[in-house]
Amino acid sequence: MKIGFLIYGSLDTLSGGYMYDRKLVEYLRMQGDAVEIFSLPWRNYAAHLSDNFSYQLPGELDILIQDELNHPSLITANHKKHPYPIVSLVHHLRCSELRPKWQNNLYRVVEKKYLHSVDGFIFNSQTTRGVVAELMDHGKPSITAYPPTDRFGDAISVEEIKKRAAGTPLKIIFLGNIIARKGLDTLLNAIRSLSFNLQLDIVGSLNTEPNYAKKMQEFVTTNGLSSVVNFHGALDHEPLIEKLKQAHILVVPSSYEGFGIVYLEGMCFGLPAIGTTAGAAGEIIEHKKTGCLIKPGDHRTIAAYISELETDRSLLTELSLNAHRRYAQQPAWTQTAGQIRAFLQNMIG
Repeated sequence: MKIGFLIYGSLDTLSGGYMYDRKLVEYLRMQGDAVEIFSLPWRNYAAHLSDNFSYQLPGELDILIQDELNHPSLITANHKKHPYPIVSLVHHLRCSELRPKWQNNLYRVVEKKYLHSVDGFIFNSQTTRGVVAELMDHGKPSITAYPPTDRFGDAISVEEIKKRAAGTPLKIIFLGNIIARKGLDTLLNAIRSLSFNLQLDIVGSLNTEPNYAKKMQEFVTTNGLSSVVNFHGALDHEPLIEKLKQAHILVVPSSYEGFGIVYLEGMCFGLPAIGTTAGAAGEIIEHKKTGCLIKPGDHRTIAAYISELETDRSLLTELSLNAHRRYAQQPAWTQTAGQIRAFLQNMIG
């Protein structure tokens, strides 16, 4: 197949969504498909909308995959006649994120027009599928292909998990780009209220939303948390593995996740996960079994849950082993990408 893949920015961007895109492209190329990346520059939403006056879809393809992030740039181009099917890869809708109602109403109108302009969908979760279905007045061919995360292999043994659970201080890790949607402020408010010995490692890019990242760093300094909170920036493979091996709990209280591959990455290392009830985190985290689900912004419940695991290390061990087993249930990238490839072939044929 000759496949186009349209994204904003670079395929090497560090995020769960871009990793999904990247792994899919790698798999398709390994199967002998010709995959060409088409990139539009990252700008603000209004500038992306202005692309509709000039952008033209690429030619000479069998099929075009568009990351749904690109939706504001593509509505006019997609509605023009094109000689191949267009498939939208939907990680989550912008209008699902937590923001003022009037803004989401605007985004909903734009995204609805975009969703009607494509011929099929790849969804990363049942939650995302359901949200899109609410905006569509008719069904289109689609597949739900859950993101796996086997990039770390057999990262840790059961015996290592059991031994780690007894260690002190309690070590918490936040993994994700430092952006408002990921809820680092909620976690830091929880940490501020705790009086026992702990350590929080924050791993993720400080450059995606620099103003928010600076605000979080200032919060740590102002509230006297510098001795227990460490910002590491984005870490590559081996340093990241070490941080995940040392941690006891993963906390990423996002205001919305279309799937939340980060929770699975933590579970690969036997880390119970704290996420929120907004979005698809509940498709990964089983409350009180493999972690905890809270309402967005509920720092008090995060603090109470961390305190419980600090006090009851047998419970921490139990949840850690449950999390490790949950990770093992997730399909491999080859299985997920293979299903997508078969779907693309059906769309063409």
